[in-house]
Amino acid sequence: MDITGRLIQLLPEVSGESARGPWVKGGFVIETDGDYPRKVAFITFGEERVAMAKNIAMGTLVQVTFNPESREFNERWYTDLRASRIQPFVPGQMPPAAGGYAWAGAPAQATVAPTQPAAAPAQPANFASAPQMASNPDDDLPF
Repeated sequence: MDITGRLIQLLPEVSGESARGPWVKGGFVIETDGDYPRKVAFITFGEERVAMAKNIAMGTLVQVTFNPESREFNERWYTDLRASRIQPFVPGQMPPAAGGYAWAGAPAQATVAPTQPAAAPAQPANFASAPQMASNPDDDLPF
C-alpha cells in the first residue's frame, strides 16, 4: 500500500539484543493533504529502513510504501503500519516496483519519451455498408 503526505516528525529509535542478534526500531509521522488532513505514524525495523526517514528533510512531501500488521494480546488488538520504503514524492512518477529497499539518496529524474505522431485508427472494411438507424423527430436524445 502507498500513501503520500508531509514528513512532520521522526520517532525515537529503540535498539536491543535478541537471540538473532542486535536490532533497531524507529519510526516517523506524516500528515496527509486534503480537506481533512490525517496524521499517520509508521514504524521501521532495521538500520537501513530507520535511516531512510533521517535522510529526508522535515516538511518534504513523501511517498510511503507500507504493510499494515495486526496482532492480539490479552484479547485486545494492536495494529502497526510497517514502512518498507519512504522516498520524496515526485508528481507523475510511477512508484518503484515492490520487492525491496532501493533508496539511492535522491529521487530519479523522470525522462520524457519522444512523441510520435498518432496513426489514424483503421476503419473496418464494411463500415460504409453498416445499417443506419432511422431518424425519429420525437426523440430528444442528442445522439
